[in-house]
Amino acid sequence: MLPAKNPAASSHEPGLERGLSATAALGINIIDMVGVGPFVTLPLIVIAMGGPQAMLGWALGAVLSLCDGLVWSELGTTYPEAGGSYVYLRKLYGERGLGKALSFLYAWQLLFSAPLSIASGCLGFAQYLSFFFPRSGEKLWSVTVLHVPVVFSGQTLMAMGLCLTALVVLYRKVRSIDTLMRFLGGAVVLALVAIIVTGLTHFNAKQAFDFPPGAFHLGHAFFAGLGAGMLISAYDYWGYYNVCFLGAEVRDPKRTIPLAVLGSIAIVGTLYLLMNISVLGVIPWHDLTGNLNGDARMYTMAVFMERAYGAGAGIAGGHAAATAIVILIALAASASVLALLLGYSRIPYAAARGGNFPAVFGKIHPKHHIPHVSLLTLGGMTLFCCLFRLQEVITTLVVIRILFQFLLQGIAVLLPRHRHARKAQSFRMPLYPLPVLLAMSGFLFILFSRPNFLKEMRTAGVILAVGAIVYGVRMWRGTSAETPAV
Repeated sequence: MLPAKNPAASSHEPGLERGLSATAALGINIIDMVGVGPFVTLPLIVIAMGGPQAMLGWALGAVLSLCDGLVWSELGTTYPEAGGSYVYLRKLYGERGLGKALSFLYAWQLLFSAPLSIASGCLGFAQYLSFFFPRSGEKLWSVTVLHVPVVFSGQTLMAMGLCLTALVVLYRKVRSIDTLMRFLGGAVVLALVAIIVTGLTHFNAKQAFDFPPGAFHLGHAFFAGLGAGMLISAYDYWGYYNVCFLGAEVRDPKRTIPLAVLGSIAIVGTLYLLMNISVLGVIPWHDLTGNLNGDARMYTMAVFMERAYGAGAGIAGGHAAATAIVILIALAASASVLALLLGYSRIPYAAARGGNFPAVFGKIHPKHHIPHVSLLTLGGMTLFCCLFRLQEVITTLVVIRILFQFLLQGIAVLLPRHRHARKAQSFRMPLYPLPVLLAMSGFLFILFSRPNFLKEMRTAGVILAVGAIVYGVRMWRGTSAETPAV
């Protein structure tokens, strides 16, 4: 990836537009958090923790997200600019020193992790649509590249179709998608509420709280399961910070950013916990861990609706309810892909405007006022990532993001540079620095509590090493001169 000279800002050059309201920002965060994640990973977290105690993983995931959300809220109101973490790392670690290198490495890893994250939403969308097309998951061809299976199937085509649709929808002024984000945010909440209401009205308390013997014995197995469960719940909660990537496009960021970050965590955390209890009150946890066939586990919530409304006994209402929930979940997955593409496309843009990335990523569409090159690039890479299998990207994605983003930000908030800047801010996290320390401890626990964490660490190490080489070449060529961001 050879750099191009960064263009100097000019007075006639278009800039980003502050067009997102507080309600739209909250909606973007919610749909980014939910997407399709909890609907496909609920069996995984039950398997990881070995029973209904999976609800502990959801609860602790919410606490971890809340602590980290306070970090994001404080950084987002201090630096309400496009790019989020890229801006924070560069400013807090030093514009011309370590901060420049760390912010480049963050933007570099995003070229890999963001398409994987967006593709996970596309693949989850296709996975649920297989309820209507049961044979769509059959492989048309497959190949293994560097121990990673690459698969092409009908589901792959559906996933790619969603990605292309998202690109078409987002290729317009950000103000014009404000209403759409509010509507899709409502659809996401409606899907969760429908599952919760169904579960509570067909609830079997004895079944929901059927803890296996020794479920809470604080031994090695418990903490290993908790670490695996929290890794999955962390993936499902992530997105509460998406508004921070759009800091230059939200109205009244001092008020909007904390509201969107902390409000979305409170809403989604409550819904996740209720959803977990509701589903286990209808489907025994033993079924989720072993008795459902592979196809049914792909669309667990459809099976949940069929059992609740009696489709297994030949009652048509069960199938109709399952159809309705699949459509709602497909909408939720579509919404998450939109929100992820919208937010992540601003990071290469911010890196280019700061002279730390090829200048072409900093181009703004003259009519729509969006970073269209960055948007199309991430969209194209997402199309390629749709060839991977969903379950194989989540773990690596979480580990990479913890190492390159969350831990670095946590340390940055403790540095003297930020402690000085936060004194003048209207939003300051309560009990500072306790939430920062708790968040970092939670992320470290997720990293090191699992037996196979070294595999993902090696992957992250390769990305870091290649990124460091690219950065070194850029510095050696002397083409990384800065220009002020606009």
